[in-house]
Amino acid sequence: MVFSSLEFLLCFLPLFFIVYTIFSGRIKNFILFIFSLIFYTYGVLERPVYVVLMFVSVVINYVLGRSIGKYQDKKWGKVCLGLGIIYNFGQLFVFKYLDFILENINSLLRLMEQERELPLTNLVLPIGISFYTFQITSYLVDVFKKKIEPEKSFLRLGTFLCMFPQLIAGPIVTYDEVADSLKNRKYNLKAIEEGMRIFTLGLGAKVLIANRVGGLWNQAAAIGYESISTPLAWMAIIAFSLQIYFDFFGYSLMAMGLGKMMGFQFPKNFDCPYLSSSMTEFWRRWHMTLGRWFREYVYIPLGGNKKSLVRNLWIVWILTGIWHGAGWNYVLWGLFNCFLIMMEKKILHQFLKKHTVVGRLYVWFTIPLSWSLFAITNLGSWSIFIRKLFPFLGAVQGNVFAGDYIKYLKQYGWIMIIALLFCTRLPGNIYKRRGRGLFVTLFLVMIFWACVYTMYMGMDDPFLYYQF
Repeated sequence: MVFSSLEFLLCFLPLFFIVYTIFSGRIKNFILFIFSLIFYTYGVLERPVYVVLMFVSVVINYVLGRSIGKYQDKKWGKVCLGLGIIYNFGQLFVFKYLDFILENINSLLRLMEQERELPLTNLVLPIGISFYTFQITSYLVDVFKKKIEPEKSFLRLGTFLCMFPQLIAGPIVTYDEVADSLKNRKYNLKAIEEGMRIFTLGLGAKVLIANRVGGLWNQAAAIGYESISTPLAWMAIIAFSLQIYFDFFGYSLMAMGLGKMMGFQFPKNFDCPYLSSSMTEFWRRWHMTLGRWFREYVYIPLGGNKKSLVRNLWIVWILTGIWHGAGWNYVLWGLFNCFLIMMEKKILHQFLKKHTVVGRLYVWFTIPLSWSLFAITNLGSWSIFIRKLFPFLGAVQGNVFAGDYIKYLKQYGWIMIIALLFCTRLPGNIYKRRGRGLFVTLFLVMIFWACVYTMYMGMDDPFLYYQF
């Protein structure tokens, strides 16, 4: 079940809020916990054991968190923290990375002309495992560092980990951000109204912009990278850059809106990243909770800027790439971003800071190149696409339809212009000034029902970040 589905909007969500509103006090956590498990179960119907896996994870981390709190200043506290990290990331490793490693070992064996190959597990990745692994691990680390007290209530910790608004694709919430709300949260009509508005904006970003503009990339891929012109290749990768932004930005807005409707305040995950004038700035504005997690739980513990800046940046960015997926394209993506950030820190920082227009053009040139490694997981196909972007790197054999970009510019030009407009602060500023006016309210109602109609007609896609 996804937020941008009729099942969620017209069945699950109304039923949840009817039950959630009827009851008060601590029982709200129980209702939220149960409905979150139902939500997750719907997504893994073919593999219900994954629900058990998540529940066991709550149990184990609850016990370890209590043990860490009890033995913080003793050796056993460190042992419990180590066990928790091994267990949480051990799950992630088995489901997400084991087959990738086995495939690479088999490739080496074939190069060595060995007949024997290691069997693959062919395990299906549990939905949202990368996100909830980071969340529960941050809880254990924060307890160990005495930043928070260990949670005594199993229900509250379970609600934190399984909360359906941010379970599947974030934002990555730390326990201290929701601890007070889990105990005593404010729940009123004003918060519900504002949450509904934020949710509707996110729904529109996903269904009406991301899905629509993403059609250009899908059509270019269907034609074949060798059979598209250079202008169409650039149009397509820019379309994908817009799609991945509005897809994930839309989900984050919907999660924040749902959280607000329930009495929670989730952290902001995006801040107009495409207005950045450097890649360093871009990654401070894109998926902000993931960047914060790596900064606080990897970069700073390694020594941050004080100890081996270069080494620590490489480690963080390789891990960031691998976090997104088990494939060499993600590793290259991480290395590419790290290289650009290192160049900025060592050479380009002052220039980009002074010449913001040039900086923004630079970001708009490099970001689509980096996203191409997300969009094309096969490195052979990616090589063909890069040569289409830059013909001087080598010719590509294929039949190209003359003027193909004109056809698709007529079809997708208008939605790309709208998407680019919504990458700026203008729509947000208008909403802040007139958000409660009649015109904006009617506009949001139109967005909601336009989304419902679009989904009813079957014109919807799953969230891109579900695969991570």
